[in-house]
Amino acid sequence: MSTKKKTVRAALSFLIIGILLVALFVAAVNIGSLKVSFPELLRGLFVEYNEDVATIYDLRFPRIVISILAGAAVAVSGVLFQAVLKNPLADPGIIGISSGASFAAVLVTAFAPSLYFFTPLFAFGGGVLAFFLVYTLSWKGGLSPLRIILVGVAVQAMFSGLSSALNAMNGGNMSGVASIVNGNITMKTWDDVYTLLPYVVVGLVLALIFVRTCNLLALEDKTARSLGVNVNTMRIVISLIAVLLASISTAVVGTVSFLGLIVPHIGRLLVGSDHKKLVPFSMLLGAFTFLLADTIGRTIASPYEVSASIIMSVVGGPFFIILLRRSKKYAN
Repeated sequence: MSTKKKTVRAALSFLIIGILLVALFVAAVNIGSLKVSFPELLRGLFVEYNEDVATIYDLRFPRIVISILAGAAVAVSGVLFQAVLKNPLADPGIIGISSGASFAAVLVTAFAPSLYFFTPLFAFGGGVLAFFLVYTLSWKGGLSPLRIILVGVAVQAMFSGLSSALNAMNGGNMSGVASIVNGNITMKTWDDVYTLLPYVVVGLVLALIFVRTCNLLALEDKTARSLGVNVNTMRIVISLIAVLLASISTAVVGTVSFLGLIVPHIGRLLVGSDHKKLVPFSMLLGAFTFLLADTIGRTIASPYEVSASIIMSVVGGPFFIILLRRSKKYAN
């Protein structure tokens, strides 16, 4: 495909996913017992008070905004992990980062609820610990993509088990600890949005700053070093950004598997492997995908709900198997 055609396709992809995200946002706002037209929504938000719009603003908007922020963060985290580890199957949920962050968030929620606002920072510490365990336990004269996946699954199982145990000890209700363990975002409020927002913004800005470095890390290490890149240092820095994005999202919405795997692969098909395009596109597509999963989850079994993390697991499991079977690295 010519460069011009690739550029046009990338531009169209950005435009289409942007329009779809706005359309889904409007649809998600109107799913439920209360419904308002788009003009009524705008008027109620910016012109004069409307009781229905106020109710929607307090109950649905936080959930929608959190889905958008968390989706963008987890998707970009997956892009960064795949760049750093040179592993197309890397995903913060699969390799145990999200479960480590979830366990740390559960500890804070269960034993130090007064520190709730700092939960993302503790979750970041848990994510770093999980990544350190995966990285060191996978090292055997080098990093094997398959070994990273296997060790990651083991680490993920360990931290998930610990989180579930704490949830059981806490009574297993759907507030606090259980909402993190089960990825439940039903009762999220604007306080949760304000907790998540600054960390996500910082993480995404840092990701955008290092897009050129991600492109260089895709080269052979010798080639990257010849271009003046300190490969080991950059891998650590970008890994920490990826851990930050995954951890802060996990602290609020719980563990979300496969989102950081699916979105980057679709992104590469649509806009190519250049991280200058892939990272911002993954933000939009990740936000759309997670909001779509949450919207589907609260409609398919109405009045009951299926969490977005479960929807992602149901869709992502087969996707992961297909990628695994198609990858030549894992053929033997």
